Amino acid sequence: MPVNLNPPLAEQLLPVKGVALGIAEAGIKKAERKDLMVMRLGDRARVAGVFTLNRFCAAPVTLCRQHLQSGKPIRALVVNTGNANAGTGEEGMSRARQTCVEVARLLACDADQVLPFSTGVILEPLPVDKIIAGLPAAVANLKESNWFDAAHAIMTTDILPKAASRQISLGGKTVTITGIAKGSGMIHPNMATMLGYVATDAAVSQALLETLVKHAADRSFNCITVDGDTSTNDSFMLIASGEADVAEISNEASAEYLVLRDAVTELSQVLAQAIVRDGEGATKFMTIAVEGGASEAECRLVGYAIAHSPLVKTAFFASDPNLGRILAAIGYAGIADLDVDKIKLYLGDVLVAENGGRAASYQEQDGQRVMQAPEITVRVLLGRGAAAATVWTCDFSYDYVKINAEYRS
Repeated sequence: MPVNLNPPLAEQLLPVKGVALGIAEAGIKKAERKDLMVMRLGDRARVAGVFTLNRFCAAPVTLCRQHLQSGKPIRALVVNTGNANAGTGEEGMSRARQTCVEVARLLACDADQVLPFSTGVILEPLPVDKIIAGLPAAVANLKESNWFDAAHAIMTTDILPKAASRQISLGGKTVTITGIAKGSGMIHPNMATMLGYVATDAAVSQALLETLVKHAADRSFNCITVDGDTSTNDSFMLIASGEADVAEISNEASAEYLVLRDAVTELSQVLAQAIVRDGEGATKFMTIAVEGGASEAECRLVGYAIAHSPLVKTAFFASDPNLGRILAAIGYAGIADLDVDKIKLYLGDVLVAENGGRAASYQEQDGQRVMQAPEITVRVLLGRGAAAATVWTCDFSYDYVKINAEYRS
């Protein structure tokens, strides 16, 4: 079961004016399952996004990039689960385009004003006929209050949906932020096998919205890893509908932007951490905090080295304080001039290593006590500077192998 993760409640997910969501059962992979979602945006909406860095990216990712670069206002998003439409060549592009054309016809906009997203099995043809047949029902279902059902409709191997809302005050007016995400396995920064959609009714200039989505992603979805696999379909979209009764935010130094930036980032972190908590077969949620680096980049190198290590992750699953595995990961992270004598390693509140070896005060039973908890912090002090970075990950259990061995069954 997910680690300290509760399912969202429908009444806690706040509608965002100017953003309507519709859900349908298209039977893409399984019958009687919500697997198709359409999001319709109002005339004032602006959209920005970040995508996977995998060179074998899926057809819908390529098409999303093209449509965003066209400069036309985006009026709709369409998401299908059960099929990734990745590794499908030109036929995959054609089927993604067909989906956009049909959404555009139903919503009276242009095809390049539609952003398509797919998630599921790679290397299989997209069942575009099923998607097209399901779209009228999704459009008929469009409601601003449909975030709860939308969170369910974008799930694949997720056990629980991921969704959250926040409200902030800008200029004395209430601004709403609501988001959903999916992801459980093939999770690794740059980005992950995840889809994330966050919307606010604030008005934000296009240039600043693009700055904001990168800021939030770098501190949330690009700080998580389940298994070190970078997927083909990762997408994180930020939508500003412009329907709140507040002035447009266009100055990066303004107080209004900073409040909105921090709220969007915090909500994105909640969604990103929910993906790790729901990692395939996860039993432990781990925070890897690396401090005292010469740069944030090298702190991330160390954090990812620890978080990606199968030996570290399996030790945490077993609550086995074989903590030399963490030192080994720090050592191969890629910092050429690392002075290991300056490093301190903590497991929770327990000092494990210093001065190049095991701390004199460390007792194995103390390490085991910390590792038995469902949430664990690994803290590394590099002794090289003032930079820091945090990575969130989970353990590897027997169920991770089972889930991925039987993914297509």
